[in-house]
Amino acid sequence: MKFKYTLAFSVSLCINLLGQAQQEIVIDNIVKEATENSQLERLAHELLDVIGPRLTGTPQLKQANDWAVAQYAKWGIPAQNEKWGEWKAWERGITHIDMISPRVQSLDGMQLAWSPSTGPKGVMAEAVIVPVFNDKDDFTNWLKTIKGKFVMISQNEITGRTNDNWKEFATEESLEAMNKQRDSLSGLFRDNLKKTGYSNWRGSGFNDEGIKLLEASGAAGIITSYWSKEIGSNKIFGASTVKIPTIDIELEDYTMLYRMASYGVKPVLKVVAESKDLGTAPVFNTIATIKGTEKPEEYIILSAHLDSWDGATGATDNGTGTIVMMEAMRLLNKLYPNPKRTIIAGHWASEEQGLNGSLAFVEDHPEIVANIQAVFNQDNGTGRIVDLSGAGYLHSYEYLTRWLEAVPNDITKHIKTEFPGSPTGGGSSDNASFVAAGAPSFNLSSLDWDYSTYTWHTNRDTYDKIVFDDVRSNAILTAVLAYMASEDETKASNEKSVLPNSRRTGRQLEWPSQKSPTRIGGVD
Repeated sequence: MKFKYTLAFSVSLCINLLGQAQQEIVIDNIVKEATENSQLERLAHELLDVIGPRLTGTPQLKQANDWAVAQYAKWGIPAQNEKWGEWKAWERGITHIDMISPRVQSLDGMQLAWSPSTGPKGVMAEAVIVPVFNDKDDFTNWLKTIKGKFVMISQNEITGRTNDNWKEFATEESLEAMNKQRDSLSGLFRDNLKKTGYSNWRGSGFNDEGIKLLEASGAAGIITSYWSKEIGSNKIFGASTVKIPTIDIELEDYTMLYRMASYGVKPVLKVVAESKDLGTAPVFNTIATIKGTEKPEEYIILSAHLDSWDGATGATDNGTGTIVMMEAMRLLNKLYPNPKRTIIAGHWASEEQGLNGSLAFVEDHPEIVANIQAVFNQDNGTGRIVDLSGAGYLHSYEYLTRWLEAVPNDITKHIKTEFPGSPTGGGSSDNASFVAAGAPSFNLSSLDWDYSTYTWHTNRDTYDKIVFDDVRSNAILTAVLAYMASEDETKASNEKSVLPNSRRTGRQLEWPSQKSPTRIGGVD
């Protein structure tokens, strides 16, 4: 009897050792392939330089969908575009902004997303600023004066230098004076717009209703300047106008125009902002699949949104997340072609308008969501992954740390973990869509690299901002986590932790609830 127990133990030990050796081989090969034969630079070039911005509803987003499907096909990975809704279809054309009086100068700026077109002849008009109002009657009377004029609705910035620049070079007295002046002007700007009843918290001046009122009052166009607090970088969002153009002008030129208008110089601009209103267009998620062999009805999902704003080419939001997931799928398909569980890459549309693509997938595929082993999502820039939270799942420590142990130390040494963590709310990224449905979903949060100010939704979110060493590290991490999650003998627990009380209200926090997507968007 003792011999039988000894033999059984020896067999079990051999199996475990063989399994561990096989695991080390696969991971070593993943690292080797990712390091020596990386496809990241090529993928980034094709997606960002060639296709470019991927605003929801534009032909360029559909082009990106088709490109991803074709790329996966080259790697032998089945992929398809899944239609889930329709969106306002629009295509950006050229933008030329020229000051023609009091002197001639071409200005730096662009039309906002979904802006109406000026046509090739453009619009010529004086640019005026929003004056100081005593009350709403003042505002109503001012509206009668703006017909045929460009209205500058953003705050005037007194400095185009960054906070760090001021802290490094200014005297303490000069820095203190500048901060006081800037805070004072910001307060006055907000208070002045509040008197109109149409102020916008986001920083661009009037809210959507206010902008439509300016349009109805005969304005020739709307001019914004939403500075990101970094040199040369402006936030670029969408237009609210229906018939007149909305353009954003970079700080240096906007403040010049503002000073001219303040001194009574009356700058005159000619704006050519061409675009095409294409009605509505279908929108798709691109789904790539490596079918599981032993547990094909259980799933690992590699998640990243494919759409972007179109102030630039969407490099760090979310081109880097997209190419990380594509590269991870390539690595897995080449070095782990027969996973135990099915591995899916989800490239979502309309994340920027409210996580609509991933919400639609969750709603349309309850059979997948109910059997998810793990979702790994990446969507905050080009830096190496430095944070991994258990997203509020009570037992996430047990399996996430087990999977992380297999990742090379030169990657994990940068990662801070938090368990059980807290669930992601609906305003962040696509992992929140899965968390709300109760699926173990984890955000691979990366180092900032001034993402929030410099590239997030700005005119500077371009290929040159990518740090490929960090992105390559992220692709290895994602591939190894997916491999370990697939090989794990146990199903990952989705038991939720009990959330603490809110520090603000004192009430117990609640888990986010599942929401339905907007299936038809951007149209009235």
